[in-house]
Amino acid sequence: MNISRQFILRPVATILLMVAIVIGGLLAYKQLSVSALPQVDYPTIQVATQYPGAGPEVMQALVTSPLEKQFGKMAGLTVMRSSSSEGYSLITLQFSLNISMNVAEQQVQAAINAASNLLPSDLPSTPVYNKVNPADTPVMTLAILSHSLPLYEARDIVETRIAQKIAQVDGVGLLSISGGQKPAIRVQVNPHQLNSAGLSLSDIYTSITNNNVNSPTGNIDGEKRATTIYADGQLRTPEAYKELIIHYNNGAALKLKDIAQVVSDAEDIRQAAWYGTQPALLLNIQRQPNANVIEVVEQIQQLLPTLEASLPDSIDIAVVSDRTVSVKQSISHVQNELIMAIGLVVLVTFVFLRSFTATFIPSIVVPLSIIGTFGVMYFLGYSLNNLSLMALTIATGFVVDDAIVMIENIARHMEQGDSPLQAALKGSQEIGFTLLSLTISLIAVLIPLLFMGDVIGRLFQEFAVTLAVAILISLVISLTLTPMLCAKLLKAEHHQQEKPWQQWLRRGVDKIFQVYEYALNRVLQYQTVTLLVSLGTLLLTAVLYIVIDKGLFPTQDTGLIRIVTEAPQSASFKSVAERQLKIVEMIQEDPDVDTVSSFVGVDSTNATLNTGRILVQLHSDKARDSAQVVMARLQEKLSQQYEMQVFMQAVQDLTIDTQISRTQYQMTLSAVDNQLLKEWVPIFVEKIQSLSGLWGVTDNFQVNGAQVTVTVNREEASRLGVSMSAVDDALYNAFGQRLISTIFTQSAQYRVILEVENHFSQSPDNLKDIYVKGTSGLVRLDQIAQITLENAQLEKQRIDQFPAALVSFNLEEGYALSEVVDEIFATAKAIGLPASIDLQLQGSAKAYESSLSNTLWLLLAAVFTMYIVLGVLYESYIHPITILSTLPSATIGAFLALMLTNQELNMIGIIGIILLIGIVKKNAIMMIDFALHTEREEGLSPREAIHKAALLRFRPILMTTLAALFGAIPLMLSSGLGAELRSPLGLVLVGGLLCSQLLTVFTTPVIYLFFHRFQQVGRLKTE
Repeated sequence: MNISRQFILRPVATILLMVAIVIGGLLAYKQLSVSALPQVDYPTIQVATQYPGAGPEVMQALVTSPLEKQFGKMAGLTVMRSSSSEGYSLITLQFSLNISMNVAEQQVQAAINAASNLLPSDLPSTPVYNKVNPADTPVMTLAILSHSLPLYEARDIVETRIAQKIAQVDGVGLLSISGGQKPAIRVQVNPHQLNSAGLSLSDIYTSITNNNVNSPTGNIDGEKRATTIYADGQLRTPEAYKELIIHYNNGAALKLKDIAQVVSDAEDIRQAAWYGTQPALLLNIQRQPNANVIEVVEQIQQLLPTLEASLPDSIDIAVVSDRTVSVKQSISHVQNELIMAIGLVVLVTFVFLRSFTATFIPSIVVPLSIIGTFGVMYFLGYSLNNLSLMALTIATGFVVDDAIVMIENIARHMEQGDSPLQAALKGSQEIGFTLLSLTISLIAVLIPLLFMGDVIGRLFQEFAVTLAVAILISLVISLTLTPMLCAKLLKAEHHQQEKPWQQWLRRGVDKIFQVYEYALNRVLQYQTVTLLVSLGTLLLTAVLYIVIDKGLFPTQDTGLIRIVTEAPQSASFKSVAERQLKIVEMIQEDPDVDTVSSFVGVDSTNATLNTGRILVQLHSDKARDSAQVVMARLQEKLSQQYEMQVFMQAVQDLTIDTQISRTQYQMTLSAVDNQLLKEWVPIFVEKIQSLSGLWGVTDNFQVNGAQVTVTVNREEASRLGVSMSAVDDALYNAFGQRLISTIFTQSAQYRVILEVENHFSQSPDNLKDIYVKGTSGLVRLDQIAQITLENAQLEKQRIDQFPAALVSFNLEEGYALSEVVDEIFATAKAIGLPASIDLQLQGSAKAYESSLSNTLWLLLAAVFTMYIVLGVLYESYIHPITILSTLPSATIGAFLALMLTNQELNMIGIIGIILLIGIVKKNAIMMIDFALHTEREEGLSPREAIHKAALLRFRPILMTTLAALFGAIPLMLSSGLGAELRSPLGLVLVGGLLCSQLLTVFTTPVIYLFFHRFQQVGRLKTE
């Protein structure tokens, strides 16, 4: 049966079929979205609850714990992390990949509803959830600046005119505003004047809440007329509050302005943000999991001109960072490398065929296969990203293989005197099964990638399917268009007189052929030595796999650096802000830094008052240093100042983490007893700081914050008629930025904040100025309580409801995760870390640990799959082993290439090795398939058959290998953004192909003969 026959005899139908593939592919290409990587994320939801004035202990007990108890019952929940800090509870819920985001969202909402009756009744708002990964860097950050308006007034405009519109954009998961500045009215009481009037802060609280009301008042429904009733119970301005009468003393009215200042200001005065060193509001826009980054940002960019036009002239918008700039540049680099790879593959083909017409026939397969793949990618919902374009770049060296084998076989028949049509019919019939075997076995290698688990497996599915589709389309083209073009275009090619340059190329190829023939004859004379070399390559492969450094993914340079700053744990907000600005000024001096944005204060991103965040956008031009070099330079510079610790890491396109840490790789220590963590976390961190290969080792277990403890003498308080609730209310009213009332307007709501004047909240001694109302009058706080200063934990962290501490670190250049992870665990064992403390890798470090255990099985699965497919195709147990014997030489080349360039074996390298398995076995298939054919048809001995097969198949083997090699060279030499992902793949393929080409063309014939003798011995014993 000849599959190609009808296509050779019906050229018009064949050409129209190809035209349909091209048109469909080009239309699909226009519709494909663009992104950095395939959109695969864990379904992750963050639940945030605000309770101003509540400390970490109170937040954990009153808010976090009731919510955690309900969330823990949800199906599909894999990890639950919580953070309870000053006024904030943040719970991050990570679900398994099998749970859809909609189902996860419904479960979270139901759990919040179930916990609502256990939460404090005076929460300013119910817990709010967002479908966003908190560790994901904002896709876009905007700075809102104003030179004339106070920022709290600007925020009011921003929230009503900008934030709501951007939040409505499809794919936006969370829009947060860093820097606070939410407008409010602050009532700042003078406790001395208040005491002189015989009043307490609770009297102010009651008076304001009773006089600022907005509640239903009913309506009048008469016989002929209906009328609504409206009572103006709202106080809307600071002036109105100042005139509020609090108390009458001997007939004289005591107004609020007599004992307090009433001002318009921010709701939380302990938050601030800057664009450079200029005060600003930062709009951080984060995408939903699986949302396309490019599409989200493009929609926002289309909105911005309209939004800017709606703002007053006194407000400006500046783009601080845009993740899509680096993504687009990275994609552009890959597209250029794809074009370069196509050119190199065509050049290799031309060198061997020495004819423009003959070169055109196999070369047309490359663009047709790639364009056709675009159509399938569109229907599968894939995007143009680094991995899918890498697959297409690698495919340029694969897809031409079948066409080369086809045209080479047809040309051989023409040289024997057949007409082009007869040669096309004969050659296609002979080689059809071989091409089918080559393609099926190559695609079979990719099957294990489809069954990789977790997010990494989902990530590489798009790569594997894209490559498989391109190879399948190339098979179709090679069986249809290629033989048809040979029949039509090769009619007189071999009758033409060769030109000098063609003769020169032919002599060069012939010389290589002669050298190979001589070397092959020598090898067949010394088969035992060759077998020992083959065995040696197998052993060397195992040794190199054990000793090579291993990692997860290369560290990317996206042009963004995320910095966490940390001041002393007892530092005040003002002190932290001043230190942060000094850091920013030093960063801005670096020539490669484009923009800097930063913020301090406790919010849904920043957990404690003594820490801050900085986002550094590097210049996008090629001339700048890499992010790693810039980070090292900044680290050296910033380490010279001792006012603030600085931890930095390069922002990555692939985020496996679900929490932000100070440095890149994370691990947690968790225990039932928090006291154990207090004892052992500092010891553990100090020990691993001394390990080579690590820098930026730190933890977020801050237990040395300053805390004023008020210990009430309950007997004395009871004697004076003071209740504990009165004590708590007095402290909360004075120092908690308590939200005591709400002003409702047509477009927004504003809070009224109760506190003491600023100079009465500067020191623990100020607590003595607080009076509490008892049954017999006002009682000074220090009369009934002892006030002491102690250390306290600034943030309470838990994992799956157990107390935890997050430890993080960066790798020094030249070190791999495999080198340091074992040392970390060995250090934990050496210091005697109690068994009750659970040390676990988290995020990308945990994914590395998982991949390490799966990598070997993945490679073995690829080899086993190959064996099964080849065994079925050849109906033999032995021939698949002969074919697979080529693999060790390829992996040796891959490992040596990585080691010589000081690179680790990561998931990109593993993918390259799996592809090598598919490529190098093609050499053996072409030899063995032809040898078996000549044994059957011509009656040759095994030695004669394999010798003839090796010589006749040497040219297509060399051509296909060089095509794959040159197709990978652009990736190996790639530069610019995203090169860190592409380069290891090209390096592995080039190194593996060079080594395998030198060895397999000699070892395969010898192993073929060895197994033939083995079979003969087996038959004799059976007889």
